[in-house]
Amino acid sequence: MGFAEYADYDGLGLAELVTKGKVTPLELIDAAIERAERHNPTLNAIVFEAYDEARDVAKGKLPDGPFKGVPFLIKDLGSPVKGWRRSSGSRFVANVVDDHDSTLVTRFRAAGTVLFGKTNTPEYGITGTTESRLLGPCRNPWDPNRISGGSSGGAASAVGAGILPLAHASDGLGSIRIPAACCGLVGMKITRDRNPQGPEDYDRAIGFSVDHVVSRTVRDSAAMLDATGYPEPASPYAPPPKARPYMEEITKSPGKLKIAWSGETPNGKPIHPEIQAALERTADALAKLGHDVRPRGLGIDYRQLYRAQGAVSGSNFAAGMMRRIEKMGREPEEHELEPLTWAGFRNGQKLSGAQAMWGWQQLRLMNRQILGVFEEVDVYLCPVLGQLQPEIGHLGPDQEARELNKRQGQVFPFTPPFNFTGQPSLSLPLWESENGLPIGMMFTGRYADEATLFRLAAQLEKELPWTNRKPKVWN
Repeated sequence: MGFAEYADYDGLGLAELVTKGKVTPLELIDAAIERAERHNPTLNAIVFEAYDEARDVAKGKLPDGPFKGVPFLIKDLGSPVKGWRRSSGSRFVANVVDDHDSTLVTRFRAAGTVLFGKTNTPEYGITGTTESRLLGPCRNPWDPNRISGGSSGGAASAVGAGILPLAHASDGLGSIRIPAACCGLVGMKITRDRNPQGPEDYDRAIGFSVDHVVSRTVRDSAAMLDATGYPEPASPYAPPPKARPYMEEITKSPGKLKIAWSGETPNGKPIHPEIQAALERTADALAKLGHDVRPRGLGIDYRQLYRAQGAVSGSNFAAGMMRRIEKMGREPEEHELEPLTWAGFRNGQKLSGAQAMWGWQQLRLMNRQILGVFEEVDVYLCPVLGQLQPEIGHLGPDQEARELNKRQGQVFPFTPPFNFTGQPSLSLPLWESENGLPIGMMFTGRYADEATLFRLAAQLEKELPWTNRKPKVWN
């Protein structure tokens, strides 16, 4: 195997080469590091390097997991890695070094992966673009002048550029699906608590955030969730068990699904015409595959939904900051937080317990409305983005909080409701714009029903393949 072929394989493909003795884990990690050193000056996707440690691990005995020897990166947010810095994209906690691996990192290692660094993220993962003051902007391999999405923008940029086949990502309001759509990847936001984070998961108390991966192929996403998504002792919100391995699901026909589709936005404004056209093409393609496809929106009061979510998220963020303050031994100074973060922290502190609980109550009522749609349909289709990937700076960290939130609402109008309900929701890179940018479509399934989404994704991967498309920054 020539090293030029490295990026032609997905994660399972590389692991198969290792198992057959055609390549060693050390050769794979060297190939990944060589590509990282070549492309990262352009992309700024990797913000913490552990290359020597990775080479030492690759030389040793690795677990016989499905991704044995496969290079892997961890997002610099929320998942501790023993001995590694975790900045969370913030000047306030920039030099925290963790003394243990999270439960999920332990499971990634058990799957056979070789960890070699951490990926760029916005401050505390708040925005849909990866452009923090501390870590700097992460760029899109399809067009380095444009965003890679957020908050898993570093992971998506690195995978999109062929530095590695899949990488850790997390999603609290769209942070797996948005970068996957921006960078032409598969991005599954899994069901709430399908993957564990272990005893340190206080920041996930409201249940919006989940962890998984971004990948180039559907099967890598399925195989990694099989490897990591099993029950965790003492989990207070254990998800319903799956019927069979997801790697089996992707070999099965999805059957005839009832699929609703819509381009409705919370503010009622139309989305970019190329994205609207791609949505309609997707609906047509699904109908031709034999699915029952009909236009239908969620039919909810978005203003009320986001008022409730603001109260819940704001109080949760303020509570999380209290824990960080306790650990740091001091409060942050205003210059240590970006304007949006500072405003969120201070506004969250002002919320009363009654306001936070009103938000929880209202979200519960509105989640029932959203979940009620899935009593009548199997899958809900919409775009991931409302606009094509904006240029770096359009959503940058130095803007006034209100203006930044307004702009984010226009670019990312679709993803958050399914974090509130806890449903699985999947981005697939089905189309391209006229100027060659990926356009992702989002498929949301019933609660705990990743199986249907994986079956449908495998069907679409075959019918509308995307892996032959390559970005400007590649390999």
